Amino acid sequence: MAAPTVRTVSLPNGSTVPALGLGTWYMGEQPARRGTELAALRMGIEHGLTLIDTAEMYGDGTAEELVGEAIAGRRDSVYLVSKVVPSHATRRGTLEACQASLRRLGTDHLDLYLLHWRGRVPLAETVAGFEDLVQAGLIGGWGVSNLDAPDLDELASVAGGARVQTDQVLYNLARRGPEYDLLPRCRAAGMPLMAYSPVDHGQLLKHPAVRDMAGAKEITPAQLALAWVLRLPEVFAVIKASTPARVMENRAAMEIGFNQAELEQLDRMFPPPTSKVPLEML
Repeated sequence: MAAPTVRTVSLPNGSTVPALGLGTWYMGEQPARRGTELAALRMGIEHGLTLIDTAEMYGDGTAEELVGEAIAGRRDSVYLVSKVVPSHATRRGTLEACQASLRRLGTDHLDLYLLHWRGRVPLAETVAGFEDLVQAGLIGGWGVSNLDAPDLDELASVAGGARVQTDQVLYNLARRGPEYDLLPRCRAAGMPLMAYSPVDHGQLLKHPAVRDMAGAKEITPAQLALAWVLRLPEVFAVIKASTPARVMENRAAMEIGFNQAELEQLDRMFPPPTSKVPLEML
């Protein structure tokens, strides 16, 4: 049975990915929750949320192992993303880290491989490692995470740097800094932005303005915060959901829109940036 159709976003290499994906930070770390977490991931896949985002850092690999179990027998229906930590991001280290992730995930390739954040290894060396992985067929493409606009400018200047597919950053109602320069830069490059923590690690769920508007729209605060991030066609998002019920709650946010008055009200409560804001990260 085919997964339900969801809105997609196009990457520079022509790949299309769901505008909403499944995050896995903190998943796979508690054996007692494993069954529920597996059910949540599988529920998401069955309902069109076929983008799964994980990382070697999450639980020292336990999240990747969980994902590997969840996608067993259905790898071809999933767009799989993982990340390399900066300390592993040398040319050789990137290869070794990717191979270790592939073993944990039980697959022979990643669809997208990201530099988790910027460290001491020169970007040119990491990009060379990524390009080696592409040539070897171990990854379909590569991107970055937690890089600000000046970092992307530098990335564009290194050999192969223009082949970056996305920048995964912290972006939500309470963290609108990317709107000042990062989002416009990505838009100009034809590269979508991937947002993580769209509910700000749960903090937005407690905000009176979010709760009040969600109540008026007869949706949950999480759905409102997530739908707001997804309002932009050049943005896609990943969000963790540890239970099937939460997956379906998030999935429904893809169908929620805003009128102009609601957007203006949210702008008053969460003002957009009027000057450069250093990129935040969790």
